[in-house]
Amino acid sequence: MAAVWQQILAQDARYNAYRLPGSPQFRTQYIRRRSQLLRENAKVDHDPIIRKQYLKVRGQILGQRYGTSLSEQGSQRSRSASKCSSRLTLDREEGDFRGHRRYHSSGSGKFSLPSPTEDGLVPTRAAEASRAMVGDKTLDENYAFAGMHHIFDQHSEAVMAVKFANDDKARLACCSLDGTLSVCQVIPEPATVLCVLKGHTSGVTDFSWSLSNDVIVSCSLDGTVRLWQVPTGTCLRVVGDCDGAEIMSCAFQPVNNNMIVTGNKKGFVHVLNFSTGKYVKGGSSKASGSVLTTTFDSGGKTLWIGDENGCVYSFAFDVGTGKLSRAQRLVVCEGHPITCISARSWMSREARDPSLLINCGANALCLYRVSGVEGSLQLKRKFPIKQRNLRIRSGFCPLMSFRQGACVVSGSEDMSVYFFDVERSNKPVVNKLQGHSAPVIDVSFNYDESLLASADSEGMVIVWKREQRS
Repeated sequence: MAAVWQQILAQDARYNAYRLPGSPQFRTQYIRRRSQLLRENAKVDHDPIIRKQYLKVRGQILGQRYGTSLSEQGSQRSRSASKCSSRLTLDREEGDFRGHRRYHSSGSGKFSLPSPTEDGLVPTRAAEASRAMVGDKTLDENYAFAGMHHIFDQHSEAVMAVKFANDDKARLACCSLDGTLSVCQVIPEPATVLCVLKGHTSGVTDFSWSLSNDVIVSCSLDGTVRLWQVPTGTCLRVVGDCDGAEIMSCAFQPVNNNMIVTGNKKGFVHVLNFSTGKYVKGGSSKASGSVLTTTFDSGGKTLWIGDENGCVYSFAFDVGTGKLSRAQRLVVCEGHPITCISARSWMSREARDPSLLINCGANALCLYRVSGVEGSLQLKRKFPIKQRNLRIRSGFCPLMSFRQGACVVSGSEDMSVYFFDVERSNKPVVNKLQGHSAPVIDVSFNYDESLLASADSEGMVIVWKREQRS
């Protein structure tokens, strides 16, 4: 009877544009929460008759509240389109709350992805439910960031990474080559620096929030990894690199936050158990050069790393033991460093393939399709940015799978922030933010896309707010 709950969600989505017309963020979050609750209830064995009665009564209530003409207009066509959209939304929400759904065939060992026409999974441009989820706005309108919410300038050298906390639109953290990290609160105003984390004796190159946001892990050119308690700013543990090398990147294992992956300047990737402070036996491997970026898929079973020589490696990660097994190696751009890799299970209803977004030092941002359980990559698009000398980073826009089209955002050495529509063949730039006086190294959305943070090579962080349009 899961189909009944999908019909209920589609019914809610059709009326969603009428809820708080001036607050599209609320409408999006309402549908996300509604999807989560309906999915949980679908697991309980309720009387099928009661479920159908609920669907009928819910429709009557919504019709009385917002007017019956909406539900009566094109009922058969709307029901079909909305049902397709609700199935897609449930797939997307399954990813958000349970680690992104992955599709496998029974025997091939490769991803088995539905084709765009299979069972009508991909809605048409007329799908009412999907339009309602984003307030019936165009892609350009949704990424019309222009005004500055706040500017942070507490760091004296380049900010190498800036990241909002998980599912938290109010807190962000950044790390700098001045040897410190800072945790900031941007909502409510006035924005403030909550604490500065001091302890590293050289530049901090990367950091990662834990899933619960109570801990941050950081790595540094001083050859150490540090674990910080966010509420107090206390350093909980310090572990040196087992090769005695500068550490360039780090990431929490998304399923088991006791494990952390680090990449060092000598080209080694290591898995560290922070509960014991020891490196995992069998959790090490070697790249062709300095490991500049590390990232996991959402389920934590595949690890990708990028090195200074333009190579990307995929590894199978054993969540229980932390052991690594190398799967694939791809030369993205020989001789040019891979400075950022972002993974996404699927991006939008037009782009349902698992994807990697890769920055390489060749004036290009590359989007790859991931195929097979071993992580084979196929180039899908290239976007022009300025990048030759710095560790420029990019990311997927978090809510894009609700939209017709999908966006990615990247820093650039020309001091700008770029938004690209991955499905637009001509003029893919959706927006360009100019306000920095130095190359933009990293960018980060908060979870509801109401704010965007960008950091530059002179230590400035700008928090941008969404442009308000009537």
